[in-house]
Amino acid sequence: MKITPVDLKDPELYRDGIPHQIFTQLRREAPVSWNPEANGRGFWAVTRYDDIVAVSKAPKVFSSAREHGGHRMFDEHIVGVAGLGANEAEAPMISMDPPRHNYYRRMLSPGFSPARIRQLEEPIRDRVRTILDRLHGRDTCDFVTDIAAELPIQMLAELLGVPQEDRGKLFEWSNALIAEDDPEYRPSPEVTAQKLASMREYAITLWNKRVERPGSDLISMLVNSRIDGEPMTREQYLGTFVLLVAAGNETTRNSIAGGFLALAEHPEQKRRLLDDPSLMSSAASEIVRWVSPVMHMRRTALEPAEIGGQSVGPGDKVILWYCSANRDESVF
Repeated sequence: MKITPVDLKDPELYRDGIPHQIFTQLRREAPVSWNPEANGRGFWAVTRYDDIVAVSKAPKVFSSAREHGGHRMFDEHIVGVAGLGANEAEAPMISMDPPRHNYYRRMLSPGFSPARIRQLEEPIRDRVRTILDRLHGRDTCDFVTDIAAELPIQMLAELLGVPQEDRGKLFEWSNALIAEDDPEYRPSPEVTAQKLASMREYAITLWNKRVERPGSDLISMLVNSRIDGEPMTREQYLGTFVLLVAAGNETTRNSIAGGFLALAEHPEQKRRLLDDPSLMSSAASEIVRWVSPVMHMRRTALEPAEIGGQSVGPGDKVILWYCSANRDESVF
């Protein structure tokens, strides 16, 4: 068994961005290696593209279900969805295995269908223009704060049917949900619990309003959804709300900010894009790959298995490092 040369869980390792040199070394020398944890039982770090695909396609062997630990580093079956409490909310679909996961995915799909996305294209353009117009006359700006973070949270508020003046709340809650090691967003367990309790109350208020007066937003769609023929429960709704708030902010923000930086660092690629706007669609996908807005997710082995020639045992945590797979030289 090979041990990772560094602790991949250490936040200091990412102070200056993803440590791609370390992941390159791991892919070449220890593609499936053991990473001890100071405050946990350790995990297998999987860094090659083909191995990550294989694990992802075997949910009966490698589970992301909350009852087995969930999709994050910590054990969701013990602490719940980022502190909401295990009994306060159903697991979000990202912490479910098929076929249960598939039910939720089909339920949410209409809200993100190609037709719905086309309807949003012009509102997105309008919001981009408005955001940029606010910067007119300024010599400098903080691209992440003023643009990359602002656009996704505005669109999330629109999708959820939340007043734009409340988007700051969504932003705060989203950061508290995802930044488990960041003292800026989680200064103490007490403050975090208070933030998430506020989010829960807000979500329930939205639920009650849409029950009385449904609209065309995602919350209304959830209120009227059916799972196995039964109406969605409030607990199931809360788990889905948590996922929408977290995913609707972080991934898009990271992609926009990382994409801007990548184009600044590769001016020849920026020039290609400016000269040929038809490349925009493929460029967007390539930026997501290059940036890896979600660096990793977890699975838990349910039985003795093998990953890339390495034996893993039942109950072992397996961390899939997408940021490494997306730079795998054997594929890209």
